[in-house]
Amino acid sequence: MSAVLAAFLDDYSAALRRHVAAPGQTGLSEGYDLGRRALVEGISLLDLTEHHFRTVAELAGSEAYSRGAEVALEFLLQTMAALDIATRGYLDGTKRYEQQRSRAEDLAGRDAFRTALVESLQDGFFVADEHGTIVEVNSAFGVLTGYGPEEVPFALPHPWALDDRKGYPQIGTEASRFVMPVCHRDGRERWLAVSASSLVKQENNERIFVGTVRDVTAEHDAQARDQAASRLATAVGAATSMVEVLAVGLDELRRTMGARTALVAVWPSRTGRPDLYSCGESPSPAQAPPEPEFVSANSRFVATPVQQPSSRGEAPVVLDEQTNELLDRARRQSARGLSAITGDEGGVDAVVAPLGETGDAALWVRFGAPRAVSAADWALYSLLVGHLSVALQRARNFDQARATSLTLQRAMLGPIELPPRFSVHYEPALPPLEIGGDWYDVVPLRDGTIGVVVGDCVGRGLSAAVVMGQLRTAARALLLRGAGPAQLLAELDAVAARIPGAMCTTVCAAVLDPERGVVRYSNAGHMPPILAAPGGPGRILEGGRAVPLATFDTPRRPEATTALPAGSSLVLFTDGLVEQRGYDIEEGFVKIADVLSETGGALPRDVADAVLSRLCPPAGYDDDVAMVVYRQPPEPLHVDIPAAAVELTGLRRTLYRWFATAAVPHDLAADLVAAANEACSNSVEHAYRDTEPGRVVLTATCEGDRVVIEVTDTGRWVPTPTDPGYRGRGVEMMRVLTEDLEFTHDEKGTRVRMWVTLPSITFPTANPLRASTRPPGMSSLSSS
Repeated sequence: MSAVLAAFLDDYSAALRRHVAAPGQTGLSEGYDLGRRALVEGISLLDLTEHHFRTVAELAGSEAYSRGAEVALEFLLQTMAALDIATRGYLDGTKRYEQQRSRAEDLAGRDAFRTALVESLQDGFFVADEHGTIVEVNSAFGVLTGYGPEEVPFALPHPWALDDRKGYPQIGTEASRFVMPVCHRDGRERWLAVSASSLVKQENNERIFVGTVRDVTAEHDAQARDQAASRLATAVGAATSMVEVLAVGLDELRRTMGARTALVAVWPSRTGRPDLYSCGESPSPAQAPPEPEFVSANSRFVATPVQQPSSRGEAPVVLDEQTNELLDRARRQSARGLSAITGDEGGVDAVVAPLGETGDAALWVRFGAPRAVSAADWALYSLLVGHLSVALQRARNFDQARATSLTLQRAMLGPIELPPRFSVHYEPALPPLEIGGDWYDVVPLRDGTIGVVVGDCVGRGLSAAVVMGQLRTAARALLLRGAGPAQLLAELDAVAARIPGAMCTTVCAAVLDPERGVVRYSNAGHMPPILAAPGGPGRILEGGRAVPLATFDTPRRPEATTALPAGSSLVLFTDGLVEQRGYDIEEGFVKIADVLSETGGALPRDVADAVLSRLCPPAGYDDDVAMVVYRQPPEPLHVDIPAAAVELTGLRRTLYRWFATAAVPHDLAADLVAAANEACSNSVEHAYRDTEPGRVVLTATCEGDRVVIEVTDTGRWVPTPTDPGYRGRGVEMMRVLTEDLEFTHDEKGTRVRMWVTLPSITFPTANPLRASTRPPGMSSLSSS
């Protein structure tokens, strides 16, 4: 027997004897405490019971045991009460454990079933907490994103999120249906359709998101291809020239492909260097412009591979020989065949393809960095290149048709060469063929006069152009035969009566006499000419008016004569210039008169541009416009200045202004100013050497088509030295800059006489690019 058991049994015997001797609540409490002690010290119930009955047997013979059996049993039961409570608690706990184990086994079975069900889904499955952290995914989710169940949780920002797609919601942050882009672990971009629901857990009221994801990359790419092709087709749909197609289509293709540079090379002659059309960054990294935009090297939006700045201040487009050879090979490939150019470290760095069906154009698209190109990407690229190629071919057909129509219109409109001091303009209202029924003609006559005819046939387009060609030919023949303005219109009446569609044609005919300074004119229902002297108010020439051609029998056409003041501007035009919806036609006359008054010191072509700019409607002209501007020679210029170098600056400025009034082209005016300045400089430097400075007199006159300049002084003549050294080349320079040069000198002084003949104004040949790229109000055919 252990000491602990022996001590407990002794204490129990003593407590039992005391309780039997004096039963009461104190003894029972002591027995209950002994029972709790037995639980703590691990006393066996059998040892306690056996010892109890032995102690009772010893007390049975004493006098105090009259009620001992009942009292002793009460004490034993109180002692065992704590043991009973502990036993029942153990049994209850065991039962609860069994119940919990059974429930756990049942839950484990259900979790296994749920896991198997979730793993069997073809769609990706996820569970996210209220903070957007993904806490559970299935294997399909890992296949779609590259991040599987073994790596959960995935906190925000999720590893598959794209930094440049901030506008899209993230998985597990919204309860809705949406489509979002993700970056797969292998670097490919995919599109996932997300369907998520919001739930609340019963045990802790926590909000969670449960949903599925599905790969819709193929559907998205197909839709993107359709939209990209539609955008490109829409962008180039209204373009009617190769320049317009490339200006809008090339940039749309670059942005859709996500490329850094898109470039088209066109070989005009199938040999030599191509013309380059580029958008985006410069193909040469060292010459990349600060902002990607349509890069060009001249006003035709054509960049040629030469080291010269463009017309807009941009760096020229220059390709190395390797890229040139690459494009040259690409244009010879089969139509719509795309080729990939791989980078040094793998991936596609650029794409090249032929354009059109004629083998003279190729496309080169360079990405910012080598990229992986999928089959869907190739399908998109092929579709875009196909649309651009078709649009380019259609534009070329338009260009050919326009060139043909412009050549025809040019042949019917007027002379290839105009006399000096004229400017003409033609603006058709029906693009893209650029032909109409308005016309002008300028005919130099044998007696030095100049015939001018401006007419407007009824209708527009090709039918009106056919009528216009016949009437213009007849009018030119009548002028060359010597008919005056009234006689010309009278005989045109008979011609128009025999041409279908010529009835009601309006015509204004005039004969200018620059030498005498007069104009004779007659008007058959046409817009009246407008005349303005330099700095003076413009006025409408209302004389010589009658009905249009082939309308009524007119016994005689009227004719009027008006003086042409020196330096005055005369404009003849058709009604398309002044007739606009919502505006009084008189307002147009006033505007033209104001422009003529303000531009008396400008070249005729600048006057024409100013008139067009002032009268052009916001949406452009809605009717054909034909216009002729004439400048009458100004009064002779006479300048008398002291023989001092400081006076030459003002002299040059005065000469420039007079030359503009005399309609001397800018380049020729610069030569004449340089020659006159040299003659005056010689007078200043040599004529009055070692004497009192005198004066220098310069005169400039218009003698027919010649401009004559004379410089005189009263000093002495200094002959040119045999060896002039590094200076003394002025006479040679004056001979080069003028048509002829004469020197006259005597004791009264020196006279230098020089002159040039004003050149005829060559009308530009048919140019389809000029008409197609002009803004509203700019000319399609013009010259000065």
